[in-house]
Amino acid sequence: MKLLALSDLHGDYSHVGSILDKAGDIDAVLIAGDITDFGPDEKALELLGMFKTPVLAVPGNCDNPSLLKILDDDENRNTINLHNSSHSIGDLTFIGLGGSNPTPFNTPFELSEKKIGEYVGTLLGRSKGRVILLSHAPPKNTTDKLPHGNVGSVALERYLGRFDLIVCGHIHEARGIVRVNGTQVVNPGMASKGQGAVITIGEKINMNINIELIDA
Repeated sequence: MKLLALSDLHGDYSHVGSILDKAGDIDAVLIAGDITDFGPDEKALELLGMFKTPVLAVPGNCDNPSLLKILDDDENRNTINLHNSSHSIGDLTFIGLGGSNPTPFNTPFELSEKKIGEYVGTLLGRSKGRVILLSHAPPKNTTDKLPHGNVGSVALERYLGRFDLIVCGHIHEARGIVRVNGTQVVNPGMASKGQGAVITIGEKINMNINIELIDA
């Protein structure tokens, strides 16, 4: 399975076509939030209409919670709202978490660490096999470093080792790939700047996960 991971578009979709060209044939798109830049929610329809494959998406902290209604819209037949939900493709289970842990900026979609832990714990309890988390916020001490320290979610950090892969965003300065407790974590970078990641997951016999950061 070949996946394209995008995050932090902030309403600028001018590079998406080039990213798709660079990625080549893909089976699905993962969008890890900040689809708009504080709205309007309808702006997301422009992005969702650019894809021909299934799209699994969560909102970010700079999206309004009301964006969830757009992601749920019946007209977006290829779009799956993954926030606080799960979806299986083949032998993989995807679970999603939108918004972020608290920030100093009082952004529109923030969740307490307690709520994050409850959401993810419940979803994990229902999941079988290989599990991928699509989250706007990174776990703490992964792809979350800023000059003043690590700012990821403490609640998500506790679940490292329970996922095969975490696709996240949020921290623009922390694009990269790390492995912690057997879990690979990738921040594909800012799609608004032409950044993304191609993730290739092997079949049943060879379930290796290969991640390539791409620039368009």
